[in-house]
Amino acid sequence: MADLIKELVNGVVESVLKEILKKTTGSNTTKRTKRQTRSATTGRFKKAAAPPKTAKKQVSKRRTAAVRTKQRSR
Repeated sequence: MADLIKELVNGVVESVLKEILKKTTGSNTTKRTKRQTRSATTGRFKKAAAPPKTAKKQVSKRRTAAVRTKQRSR
C-alpha cells in the first residue's frame, strides 16, 4: 500500500516538475512603451516630430489645355 502511494506521489511530482521546466514556445518578451511627454505650457501631449521629407526634384509644370486657351484669348 505504501509502495502504491509512493509511486503515485512520485508520478505527480515528476509531471509537475516536467510542466514547470518545460520550455515555453512562442512567447516573446513584452515591448516597453515610451512615455509620452507633456507640454510645459498647455499640459497636453506633444506630437512626435515628423521626420524631414526628402528633397524632390523641381519639375516644370506643363500648362493644361484650358489654361493655354485662356491665355491665348487675352
